[in-house]
Amino acid sequence: MERERRKRQVLEELQAADRAISASALAGKFGVSRQIIVGDIAILRAEGHKITATPRGYILPEETGMPVCQIACRHDSSQILEELNAIVDCGGSLVDVVVEHPLYGELVGNLQISNRLEAEDFVKRVRESKAAPLSMLTDGIHLHTITCQNPETFDRIRERLRELGILLS
Repeated sequence: MERERRKRQVLEELQAADRAISASALAGKFGVSRQIIVGDIAILRAEGHKITATPRGYILPEETGMPVCQIACRHDSSQILEELNAIVDCGGSLVDVVVEHPLYGELVGNLQISNRLEAEDFVKRVRESKAAPLSMLTDGIHLHTITCQNPETFDRIRERLRELGILLS
């Protein structure tokens, strides 16, 4: 399949999707390798398309108009699920995790976690991959970008994380 046509079709698939689509799934659909899709996505991004890579695959982020807040946290790897569940249970959606690396500066990991099932899936992937979460690079200190329905939701999240001893103040 010609690259330009495939790129257009990949973009159409992402626009129509209601959840993340993996590079492997796109590769299977278009009869190419996963690496070809990764290259197509890189070119689409360079062309100005806002495509986000999440742990579950690629998405086109929605402009929700919801308030976006950042929160500073600190915990060890055993508290990841507790932290994620606290945020989604209070009505927040985690956009990303950010750490300040001494060599590279700000490192961002896209999360896109909005419910307990996605939180559990993320923690399962952490365990299975044996890769260290970004926060382990900074002694557990990290930021989360969170979207909320309203400022009161953000206040509930902060209070719950404070109760758990996770909120960095």
